[in-house]
Amino acid sequence: MLENTRAAGSGPELDGGSREQQTSGVTTPAGDPQMEPEAESDTEHVRVLRRRRAELLGAMNALEEALAAPVPGGPMVWVQKVTAALLQLSGDFRDHVELTEGPSGLYGRVIHSSPRLAHQVERLTQDHATLTGLMSELLTLVGKAAGSFARGDSMLADLDEVRDRGTTLIAALVRHRQRGSDLVYEGYSVDIGGQD
Repeated sequence: MLENTRAAGSGPELDGGSREQQTSGVTTPAGDPQMEPEAESDTEHVRVLRRRRAELLGAMNALEEALAAPVPGGPMVWVQKVTAALLQLSGDFRDHVELTEGPSGLYGRVIHSSPRLAHQVERLTQDHATLTGLMSELLTLVGKAAGSFARGDSMLADLDEVRDRGTTLIAALVRHRQRGSDLVYEGYSVDIGGQD
């Protein structure tokens, strides 16, 4: 775990030398002094985070819509729509992971300014691995359904499983987003919102 060893009155450095200044008299929900992201790079980072968060929600909604579409009218069309939505979601999620875990990512910034949040960051990082695995498994399952269709076999059982696992993935993503919102709020007292 990182230690908070800065001298009184000197805020932690962010992004190669910019400084965060402690907000006088303001505390976090845990009672710790609140750090305000004053540096322009922090403000820009939160703006990008909000935009990417909205994109990820849009991709989640597109997958949910594709999964909920009727299958009997065209199973292969259904598979194609689910595949396209899942690929978009996977790409947006990779961007999310880079934005949060990357070299100048959110998680490093939060741990630097609020080391007490390291456990929440670890949990969110573990979520990333789990969610990436769920997406990969779902893509494999969709491919299996398409293969069944190509062979002339019934793919209805595969499609039910795709829907079940897709719904599980969406629920896990919703929980991850909620935990991410809590982290940002606790770290900066900034509500990044649901971006709906």
